[in-house]
Amino acid sequence: MLAEVANGLAEKGHDITILLSKSGVIEFDMKATIKVVPDHFPIDSFPPADVIVSNFYTTVPPCQLAAEKGLGTHIRYTHCYEPIFMPNQAETFLSYHVTPHLFVVSEAQKKLVDVNHGLNAKVIPNGINPVFKNLHTKKTNGPLQISAIVRLSEGGLWHRQQNYLIEQLRIVKLAHPEVQINLFCPPAELTISKSLQEIKMLNEFTFHTPANDQELCMLYNQTDIFVTSSIFESSLLTGLEAMACGAALVTTYAGGNMDYAKHYKNCLVSSRMDNQLSKDIMTLIKDPFLRHYLIVNGEAEAKKWTIQRTVDTFEEKAREILTRLGQ
Repeated sequence: MLAEVANGLAEKGHDITILLSKSGVIEFDMKATIKVVPDHFPIDSFPPADVIVSNFYTTVPPCQLAAEKGLGTHIRYTHCYEPIFMPNQAETFLSYHVTPHLFVVSEAQKKLVDVNHGLNAKVIPNGINPVFKNLHTKKTNGPLQISAIVRLSEGGLWHRQQNYLIEQLRIVKLAHPEVQINLFCPPAELTISKSLQEIKMLNEFTFHTPANDQELCMLYNQTDIFVTSSIFESSLLTGLEAMACGAALVTTYAGGNMDYAKHYKNCLVSSRMDNQLSKDIMTLIKDPFLRHYLIVNGEAEAKKWTIQRTVDTFEEKAREILTRLGQ
């Protein structure tokens, strides 16, 4: 999202500079200026600016120092709430007390920040890349296609509930051996993850390793039912991407996905405590009319979540801050 917003602001004529640490990697086509700097982001690496944007908690201190040196107004644009899932809670929690200018990506994240830190954060709704769209290439014959994304799970990230996801998909496969269950996985993560390799070697599911968004879009378009199992996300774009591509969504409550996920209106939502992800999947397997209803409404909902809306909202809220400060 940072890359998308930076590119969108650059297209609107703003002068955007990305400070990239020497150990950083560019994975997206960038229209903003890229400036490679030492890993600790020294003060002299910051050009004078109207706004200095930090994101992950590790970027907050150098951006605040640059702001204190008069190089710009520090706005934190946070895409996750680190104190819940990062081990160094004292550091991540206190990072939200550095600047009062805070942008978040969902109403759920806003509530967390408001309650825990007493800050009136502004919501900048995430958007999905326009590459994700319904290509109308879904096969009408053959087995029903059920898909989910699996990621590197080593090192924590318990909130994705990946073991629960695999367990629930196995229940579905046992009850409905006629369906095909697909797992999408970033190729680099499959290469380094022992747990993912073990799942693949069991040959229970069909593995796909899309190299880019275009390939992922094709896989979404072949999917009848898409499943997510995360129980905490500030925002969850994969469900929206799948909806945009014409898949019916089955998901667990994750906080940030409630801005778009409406139970029995455009998807099926259950609490992790209900332990019914597999039941919801099987409901849609057995009820093609409900599945079609959710697909139509889900695609209509996904059309609202554009990158342009994200960029325009960011620009509007940033201008409001600068105007309030008399800048």
